[in-house]
Amino acid sequence: MTRYQLKHITRYLYPSPVRESINQIMLYPIEDALQDVKRHEITISHQPAIEIFSDYFGNRTGIFSIPQPLSELQIQSTADVVVHESLLPADDQAASKQWSELRAFGSLASYIDFLWQEKSDRLDDLVAITKDLADPAKTPLTVAKDMSGFVYRHFEYKKGITDTETGVHEIWSMRAGVCQDFAHVLLAMLRLCGIPARYVSGYICPKNHEFRGEGATHAWVEAFIPFEGWLGLDPTNNCIVSDRHIRLAVGRNFSDVTPVKGTYKGSSEHRLEVGVEIINGHSSDRPVISDAPPVITYQAHQASQSENSYRRAMEMQQQQ
Repeated sequence: MTRYQLKHITRYLYPSPVRESINQIMLYPIEDALQDVKRHEITISHQPAIEIFSDYFGNRTGIFSIPQPLSELQIQSTADVVVHESLLPADDQAASKQWSELRAFGSLASYIDFLWQEKSDRLDDLVAITKDLADPAKTPLTVAKDMSGFVYRHFEYKKGITDTETGVHEIWSMRAGVCQDFAHVLLAMLRLCGIPARYVSGYICPKNHEFRGEGATHAWVEAFIPFEGWLGLDPTNNCIVSDRHIRLAVGRNFSDVTPVKGTYKGSSEHRLEVGVEIINGHSSDRPVISDAPPVITYQAHQASQSENSYRRAMEMQQQQ
């Protein structure tokens, strides 16, 4: 097991005061057999009350509002989390038995959402490649790992060419993107061959700076392996998820697990600053990190009234 301290700061700066800011946050680390949350605190400008509830997928979700004018909104999440190492499934059941088990999942309410597939007539290449990789002689675990490796090898990790509204067919045609794009392509491939798959939002933890996605929120995929359960696959780094990843939330896709999103009344012009830092070690009374320079900045200019650029920018900062 590994213990981490993390700080995640999201800061919005407005050139003129805005009002009636209403926001949703999904910044609560998952607590289960693989992840213990020893301490967690969220602080927000003007100290609004946060209403916390569990969403459809069981994620802890907070909602808050700030009715008075503000020129800056800062959301800070700090946590002390212990992540346990996950064991690779034994995968000792016959492949035919496992695929037969998966075929029955299509009618089960618990898995239907994670078999949902984006509809597009521009994914013929993706469908063909998925069929080639989904060899029925191989177990679902082997196929899932092969697909994750395929995305890692054939896609370029490149920032700034996609956003949260980029569809799978666009990502596939560019063969490039960031971690959320790698995850969306892998989700599509797994679901095409009948393996339930869900999108995971969280953080990747540093060690020797060998992983892509450090310094921001991260995204990966969990595939359901028959007779074993959910297994995390990180196609951005071509690895099985274990004690180097902290999970925040799970859903069908990015829109289900956006860490921060919201709306307000006022000019859509604003500056976004985001900083994430994670260190190994035990909790202490001192802050995890100082007010270090942000690792992500985004400048939104005045948009037309038909475009909610604030909400879009709130999502754009996530999943690098």
